[in-house]
Amino acid sequence: MEKKNGKPSEAGKVARERSIVFDLPRLLLKSPSGMVGFLILLTVIFVSIFAEVLMPCTPEEIDLFNMAQPPVWEEGGSMEHILGTDILGRDIFSRILIGSRVSLLVGVFSVMVAGFIGTVMGVLSGYFGGWIDSVIMRITDAFHAIPLTLLAMVILTIMRPGVLTLVFVIGVTTWPFYARMVRSEVLGLKNKEYVKAARTIGTSGPKIMLKHILPNVLPTFIVTSTLSVASSILIEASLSFLGLGIQPPRVSWGVMLSDGRNYLATNWWMATFPGIAISVTVLGIMLLGNWLRDVLDPKNQGLR
Repeated sequence: MEKKNGKPSEAGKVARERSIVFDLPRLLLKSPSGMVGFLILLTVIFVSIFAEVLMPCTPEEIDLFNMAQPPVWEEGGSMEHILGTDILGRDIFSRILIGSRVSLLVGVFSVMVAGFIGTVMGVLSGYFGGWIDSVIMRITDAFHAIPLTLLAMVILTIMRPGVLTLVFVIGVTTWPFYARMVRSEVLGLKNKEYVKAARTIGTSGPKIMLKHILPNVLPTFIVTSTLSVASSILIEASLSFLGLGIQPPRVSWGVMLSDGRNYLATNWWMATFPGIAISVTVLGIMLLGNWLRDVLDPKNQGLR
């Protein structure tokens, strides 16, 4: 690898980053926790895409003759409803399958909204500094001063509930986290030699940010976004549990928790299985995110 003043050259750094990207499958196979997280997430994605094919019943189908039927392994259960039914006779297993789609959609797209807003704000704040930095940081301080769930509840009571509304609300209430993270990265990157050289030869600020700053922020952004999907799924479940998120008859795991909370003592399966689905999904995303963080961390490059 070429070196300059005893340090790796920029071309060497680019080649190293590319080698890490192409080496990700091998590194994933060597990590048991990362592989478990990847398989869990892959299963949830597969289920959400092919939910209509996999589910044995229509999720909204009411069957008053099979109300509160227990899971198949308990007395009174049947193979027709392997995880039992809710208080209206709707199949729990089918509702969990279709609910995965809503939870993943909200989790992924809300992170995209928050990541876009936060990245733009963070890059502008870190690169230009001065009054722009002060204004943006005071805005993020104002958002941090208000509890996220409370702010989301206030916005949701004003706007019409739905998937798009929930994506928007979670996105606009969580972007300050990205802004602070990206700003801290940019503050270190803007003083690098290659950025100074680009500025010296007359490269415009927007071009420097797009070509030299953003690509170097991307690894940290990917790790943060992966972990944030888990947080967004939990926020969606919490708001839907409170009746402010996804509205019936649309199904999400949070809605199922809300429907089953009053029957935990007598019909435990109504809320337990959606809760397990949320926990397993979040666990898988966290395991994969932690693995990505370790792989993309420059301190661990010598261990590969």
